[in-house]
Amino acid sequence: MTSAYTRWLDGPEEADIALLGGKGANLVRLVRMGLPVPPGFVVTTPAYDAFVARNDLVSVIGDNPAGGAVVRTAFERGAVPAEVERAVLEAYRGLEGGAVAVRSSATAEDLADAAFAGQQETFLNVIGEEALLDAVRGCWASLWSERAISYRAHRGFEETPKLAVVVQRMVDAEVAGVALTANPVTGARDEVVVEASPGLGEAVVSGLATPDHYVLRRGRLGWRIAERRPGRREVVIRQRAGGGTVQI
Repeated sequence: MTSAYTRWLDGPEEADIALLGGKGANLVRLVRMGLPVPPGFVVTTPAYDAFVARNDLVSVIGDNPAGGAVVRTAFERGAVPAEVERAVLEAYRGLEGGAVAVRSSATAEDLADAAFAGQQETFLNVIGEEALLDAVRGCWASLWSERAISYRAHRGFEETPKLAVVVQRMVDAEVAGVALTANPVTGARDEVVVEASPGLGEAVVSGLATPDHYVLRRGRLGWRIAERRPGRREVVIRQRAGGGTVQI
């Protein structure tokens, strides 16, 4: 059931970045394109606002404008407003519980001039209601890490973004990674770059593993592999029974 604090990825509402953050809005668009997106919902920015107000975190942020441990601890120990908790847990039950990925979705990410990739937290294989609420708080807190604040300052963002949180059913991937629909080095739009490694994609996006690298190029006869470079696979991240992940 949709509320002011949650939105389903396959719901009828618009893909509003101000409400869903960049990641959440783009996932809604992918669902509407008919692509295979794991089912899930977004904890909206009004939930973040309600949490900040409930715990008077504006004062904490004002006293610690550079972010850091004080702000992160205040977020992680904050009380989730009852109405937000009800909405989040109702949506989680709508996914039939179980393991989920909990992913930050800031209103200033996945933009044309600022990706914010890796600046906020992701929590994988989260199991249970209490663990889910802890992960949501952890995502909210990560908006105020020194790294995220430094990146915003470097990119010239004067207005502080807000944070939505994407919750999706966890996929226990055998192989995972990223696909870029334009070559990030050359900007070529007729090339797709794929980087992947065994296990969960976190090993790739966090830089823990050197992934297999492929460049696919589109020609008159369709797509072909133009470049292939094997990775080293230094680390494989797998789901751990009972929640969380393990490196092997």
